[in-house]
Amino acid sequence: MKTISAAGALALVLAAAPALAADLPSQKGAPAFVALAAPAFSWTGLYGGLNIGYSWLESYRLSGVEFGPGGAPTGVAWNYPSADIDGVIGGGQIGYNYQFANSGFVVGLEADFQGADLSGQTQGVGSNVGYFPVLTTRHSIDWFGTVRGRIGYAVTPTILVYGTGGFAYGEASSRFTYWDTAGFWGQGSESDIRTGWTAGGGVEWAFMPNLSAKIEYLYTELDAGRGFWFNQITPGGAVSAFTSQQRGVQNHFHTIRVGLNYHLDLFGAPAPVVAKY
Repeated sequence: MKTISAAGALALVLAAAPALAADLPSQKGAPAFVALAAPAFSWTGLYGGLNIGYSWLESYRLSGVEFGPGGAPTGVAWNYPSADIDGVIGGGQIGYNYQFANSGFVVGLEADFQGADLSGQTQGVGSNVGYFPVLTTRHSIDWFGTVRGRIGYAVTPTILVYGTGGFAYGEASSRFTYWDTAGFWGQGSESDIRTGWTAGGGVEWAFMPNLSAKIEYLYTELDAGRGFWFNQITPGGAVSAFTSQQRGVQNHFHTIRVGLNYHLDLFGAPAPVVAKY
């Protein structure tokens, strides 16, 4: 009987062994962890931001002439340097970039609007025999904007070098005052919206996933003013038969500015980093 009991106990142990083994910790190594690559950087997408900078007008020469009764030239003329017209500008921009697949080439379109504090005044003396006119001109550009194409190349994934050019527009105004040693005086002014073109280039750096900073140069030419005529006033305050013609002021200026842009979906749709076993 003891022999039979021992044999039965041994059989029970052997039958339970697989179940006990299943409960023991696995001796296999940990599965390999492979992180999927993050999406490639891309400039493609909509962006908008703010900028601030400095603008200055090119120097040129102001000119005009005087006419007597019946429109006959009197020989009085003036020609003198323009004022140093410069100042701070600031505004905003909005645009869209498209980066070609597997390439560093980027194309885009950008529009901006700038408030401006560009103004200056200059004075000159005309020529004549017997009396001399003294002329004063004040000119300003109050605001301007551009709509430009952009084409560039990403020299690194996050640094874009680009050229840009397109349409420009803005409001400019001029005020001209005449006075001469014979006591005659007069003044005239003009203010309107001018159109033209602009071109330049810059560098933009994406220093965070959705933020980039840029520095940019633009050369802009807006149409010159039409100029204006005005009658001279006599020393006694009467309107005389003498008239003066002031030729229009040019509006060619340079701009250097820095800006900050916020990009929507700069990297495209974000993808989580997951483990692959």
